[in-house]
Amino acid sequence: MHVVSLGLLFSASALHAAWNFAAKRVGAGGAVFVWCYYTISAALCLPVAIGNLFVQNVRPQWWWVVAAAGTAVLHVGYGVILQRGYAVGDMSVVYPLARGTGPLLSVVVAVLLLGEHPGVVGLLGVAAVVLGVCVISLNPAGGGGGRRLASVVYGVLTGAAIAGYTLWDDRSVSASAIPPILYFTAGCVGQSAMLTPYALARRREVARLWRAHWRETLVVAVLSPLAYLLVLFAMRTTPVSVVAPVRELSIVIGSLVAWRVLGEPNPVRRLVGAAIVLSGIVGIAVG
Repeated sequence: MHVVSLGLLFSASALHAAWNFAAKRVGAGGAVFVWCYYTISAALCLPVAIGNLFVQNVRPQWWWVVAAAGTAVLHVGYGVILQRGYAVGDMSVVYPLARGTGPLLSVVVAVLLLGEHPGVVGLLGVAAVVLGVCVISLNPAGGGGGRRLASVVYGVLTGAAIAGYTLWDDRSVSASAIPPILYFTAGCVGQSAMLTPYALARRREVARLWRAHWRETLVVAVLSPLAYLLVLFAMRTTPVSVVAPVRELSIVIGSLVAWRVLGEPNPVRRLVGAAIVLSGIVGIAVG
């Protein structure tokens, strides 16, 4: 893997963990919160995208609309499911399962359907990442009841959504050569538009959420697009079967934040899992 792509993915991981921590603090914001940060993201990205369109003298193609509509649907599903998971579950379970299930499904599809062939060391790295996710997220002592079950269910559902938009977006920015900034901005606009009728019917809830969580909303609105734009740029030169697992360095960061900031237990197990994940990332980078 090229050192620039590796740097982009490492930076994206740190930003991703940071905005997920902010989303967890909002908790039960639901689709209203998702609409708020998608709308702000669209407003922030739109001038940049328009400037990019003129500077690079890019001619939009009709199929870009289809690609943007697809990513908008997949990202809305992802955002709503993730926020529901944070409302009813624990970050230390939802986040690792979501980030682990996503790349696992992405790699399987990329190898079986897209014809990608990572090397032996790369595949061993993928296996190490998955093993590390299991060590971090599973609780050998059991317990937790319905809350833990909800955390697992929403974590896996979020991971499936991640796999869906990762594969869709990879084809859009690599095979179809859509400029990442234009593609992402069109997706943000579509995401906001899809949720606008829902938000307009709940104006008081929107106002109440903004008063209580405007800082967290801005953090997610800024860091979420920035993190994913870095991933889209990396996708243009790096196979999706490599991009998806390397992004999961955010699992390590998120688990440490859950322990140190949220006071969640089992730090030794999480650190062991983090070490396994890091070894997997090294294997992917080498392979």
